[in-house]
Amino acid sequence: MRIMVLHQAPQQPSDVEPHRQVEAMLRSYASPGTEVDYLCPDDYEGAALPAVIAGLPRAQQVNGELPYAVSTPALVRKMVWAEENGYDAVVVRNAFDPGVEAARLAVRIPVVGICRVTMHIAASLADRIGVTVPFDGYLPWTRRLMGSYGLDRFVTDIRSLALPGIHGVDRSTLHDAAFSQCVRVMRGLLDETGAECLVPLGAAVVPSIVSPEELEAELGVPVLNTNAIGIRFAEMCVAFGMTHSPRTYPSVRLPYDAFVSRALTGARTS
Repeated sequence: MRIMVLHQAPQQPSDVEPHRQVEAMLRSYASPGTEVDYLCPDDYEGAALPAVIAGLPRAQQVNGELPYAVSTPALVRKMVWAEENGYDAVVVRNAFDPGVEAARLAVRIPVVGICRVTMHIAASLADRIGVTVPFDGYLPWTRRLMGSYGLDRFVTDIRSLALPGIHGVDRSTLHDAAFSQCVRVMRGLLDETGAECLVPLGAAVVPSIVSPEELEAELGVPVLNTNAIGIRFAEMCVAFGMTHSPRTYPSVRLPYDAFVSRALTGARTS
């Protein structure tokens, strides 16, 4: 079984070692015999938006949905490429499911959005779910996402960890501060909203910097690992021959070349 875990942005030369570390972590979640590759979309117009936003004055920085919306065509292309190149399933690692809905209209292999599947697992383990996101700008996006999935009735609240920007930062230095902030915000969800299970969205923080296991040990309730759940759910889909419904997602079977073609021959690219 071959599973592609898809990052939401092209790989930068400076990201080679962090990328390798994340791939090793992702492979540790898979069952014996499952091959997991952590890949990135090809470069695309607008891919530099996170770096541009990070370079703005602090008061103008908004970490939100825009860069992910711009990434959707590139993510769909990469998932079409994955199907053509023998992958059995794709897991979109970003915890806000960018490109998942669109890609299901283009491929028939399972495309797993880790937000949606983790929330359904959480709703099977508890009645009341507390959700965290890394930045304030993700709050309205996450509320809309939960509503679109029909999961908002399980959510006691969505709270931001209010972390500083982590683009280009050595994340190995962030553990202690991130752990303390996670515990503070998550304890608030438990004590103030009655949450019984916690879903930390934002894989760059949990599980990459802070492990769900150490948070669980501190807080005494399930803290779900979105990455591990996404990979194991993809394995289950492949093992049982399951994928998204063709009635919900009627697919147009087109070759990869169709997704890199342009409407206007010779059109300018800048």
